[in-house]
Amino acid sequence: MSEFAIASDGTALAFERLGPEETTERPTIVLVHGFGSSRSQNWKSTGWYGGLTEAGFSILAMDCRGHGDSGKPHDEAAYGHGRMAEDVLSVMDAAGVNEALLCGYSMGGFIGLRLLASHPERIKKLALAGVGENYLQDRITAPAARAVLADALLTPDKDSITDPKAKMFRAFADQPGKDRFALAACMRAMSPRLPPATLAALQRPILVVCGALDDVAGRPEPLAQAFAEGKAIIIPNRDHMSAVGDRHTRQAVFDFFGA
Repeated sequence: MSEFAIASDGTALAFERLGPEETTERPTIVLVHGFGSSRSQNWKSTGWYGGLTEAGFSILAMDCRGHGDSGKPHDEAAYGHGRMAEDVLSVMDAAGVNEALLCGYSMGGFIGLRLLASHPERIKKLALAGVGENYLQDRITAPAARAVLADALLTPDKDSITDPKAKMFRAFADQPGKDRFALAACMRAMSPRLPPATLAALQRPILVVCGALDDVAGRPEPLAQAFAEGKAIIIPNRDHMSAVGDRHTRQAVFDFFGA
């Protein structure tokens, strides 16, 4: 069942809690989904809820603004990774979670990096799934790349879209219950990557896990090497859309958080 936190600008943020009470050995895991997805689509339907609770973890899963059951403003100014990182804190505060393990998929990973950089005291470990070397090159977060994807989300004639990546994002945004105008605003407002010096200064264990065929994220090793304490894992035969549901991705994150 959805609970709601209220962001500083009044946007409603949906979340749910599952699993046992957190313990010193098993802190809460905060799950932050990818662009165009939701907590249910990204985590519940792919087996993460069941796997994590069976492993004894407490889960705090949220819908980012513009997604799922959360508020969906159409104004670009309502988005950006800094604001969305503050949303994670609002949800953690509402749920009474002071410090957590955080797993973010794709956009959720970008948000997790912003949160770790700005509030390291709130994150014990960070798992980045579906985020890789393309983050270092601004392949998605650069303004020109964002504009191509946002335009594809808004065009009335989706058959006119020729860019394969843009086609993939549009097909995802056209699924029932999604607001592609809110998603386009979110895409246009996506923040630039954090600079290398900031990444190198992050003093928490960070896992980077990507599918071997993921040309959206790129390979995990170069990004893992950018951190003081980074580890890379490759999931064979998986791309950006299929890696999240692979049991090997889940197991890599379970092992990392449980160590």
